[in-house]
Amino acid sequence: MAIIFKWFISAGAIFGAAYFIPGILVLNFYTALVASLLLGVLNITVRPILYLLTLPVNLVTFGLFSIVLNALIFWLLSTVVKGFQVDGFIAALLGSLFVSTVTFIADKALTSE
Repeated sequence: MAIIFKWFISAGAIFGAAYFIPGILVLNFYTALVASLLLGVLNITVRPILYLLTLPVNLVTFGLFSIVLNALIFWLLSTVVKGFQVDGFIAALLGSLFVSTVTFIADKALTSE
């Protein structure tokens, strides 16, 4: 049951990012649910491969390049999900930071119970 709750929180974070950040468009909450599900799939499959390929850059930047990778995955997600649009890298960067922050806070709030 907790994984479904986290899925809805992630979808709400994506929907909230579309509300607060210009350049991100989500048509409806169903689209946010699909985007949230696919974001989880991309984070499980593509993200470890990208981290391994960019390990030297990540080491040189003390891990800050991982923020760029998160933004690229968020931007890639907008090409896959119909009804979810991200206009430009800056919007993807801000959107990924917003979604990461909201889901991190919600996860900490859920596990502290």
